[in-house]
Amino acid sequence: MSKGTVILAYSGGLDTSCILVWLKEQGYDVIAYLANIGQDEDFDASRKKAEHLGAKKVLVEDLRAEFVEDYIWPSIQANAIYEDRYLLGTAMARPCIARRQVEIARREGAQFVSHGATGKGNDQIRFELTCYALYPEVKIIAPWRIPEFYNRFQGRADLMEYAQKHSIPVPVTPQAPWSMDANLMHISYESGILENPKSHAPVDLYQMTKNPEDSPTTPDELEIEFKNGVPIKVINMKENKTKDTPLELFTYLNEIGGKHGVGRIDIVENRFIGMKSRGIYETPAGTILRKAHLDIETFTMDKEVRRIKQALGIKFSELVYNGFWFSPECEFVQHCISKSQQNVEGKVQLSVFKGQVYILGRESPKSLYNKELVSMDVQGDYDPCDASGFIKINAVRLREHHRLQGLSGTKQ
Repeated sequence: MSKGTVILAYSGGLDTSCILVWLKEQGYDVIAYLANIGQDEDFDASRKKAEHLGAKKVLVEDLRAEFVEDYIWPSIQANAIYEDRYLLGTAMARPCIARRQVEIARREGAQFVSHGATGKGNDQIRFELTCYALYPEVKIIAPWRIPEFYNRFQGRADLMEYAQKHSIPVPVTPQAPWSMDANLMHISYESGILENPKSHAPVDLYQMTKNPEDSPTTPDELEIEFKNGVPIKVINMKENKTKDTPLELFTYLNEIGGKHGVGRIDIVENRFIGMKSRGIYETPAGTILRKAHLDIETFTMDKEVRRIKQALGIKFSELVYNGFWFSPECEFVQHCISKSQQNVEGKVQLSVFKGQVYILGRESPKSLYNKELVSMDVQGDYDPCDASGFIKINAVRLREHHRLQGLSGTKQ
């Protein structure tokens, strides 16, 4: 007798293929759910594989447009970046995948959901917080946290042996000696030989971007147009090529950024669970858009509003990294960030070349830049004499600070 139906977030790889068969062994009916979020994968082959392994049903969902519009665009508006360097490609993808997973679970009347995330990483938290938020009564089966499972499968060799025993097709090509996660936003690499933080990344590791040394010797010049802080059009000014739908626009920027080697980072970061990990990321389109958005935002946003918004962007980034996309605090922060973007409108011209993005110029009908006011050649509506009082008022506390130091004999 079946224990019930479980919706498995299925990738088609060794881990989730073994988990699919293991869940069946435990007495569950398994529906395999495969999300297309822009990874380079043979989805038809993965579907047939899951059917061969005994999945009750296999659902392949194309979430690419949803991923761009509902997750990447809010992150661009926020200038989201974790610990000053990581553009959150995996962290954004997990709630996108999990939201659809629980929608399927509700539709199919499934009490259970399952995933292949490890017990040491962030993804287990991101998947499960989303599931609990959107389907509070759901039960989660996390095999890599079940002693019966992780004691049985202590490494890849154990999984390979299990796969052969249960006629699970395994890769015929040697596995790269690191773990990789790919989507439209980025590719991340970790584990294996990368666990030594001193080891340099192998030259053949990167798949999304060219080595900047081998990239073209002439730049691509782009114009990116924003409305409400969201990109709405990209024009390649040399090729006169235009992209104006979210998915096409983002895919095209990945192509341009990848061609020029833009968006590579190699970092050690702090996982939410409390340990440090080394990760290598390549995020071409995200890197280009962040630079362009920062520029048009500074051009059109009031100084003090932007200062508050910068703090909100840091908070948003931490919430997303830690798995709280569907939390009340994240909804509140997103609402405030969205409000701040009402006048973030205009066009940014930039050059993409040899791993770098260079801002060339910008224009906006909502610009707060006043050429006459700032000009060194025109007086404008400004009296320089007013600066004397401004400086003296700001000097009051400095004078008092140093007067006190002189009284106490404190040396600089």
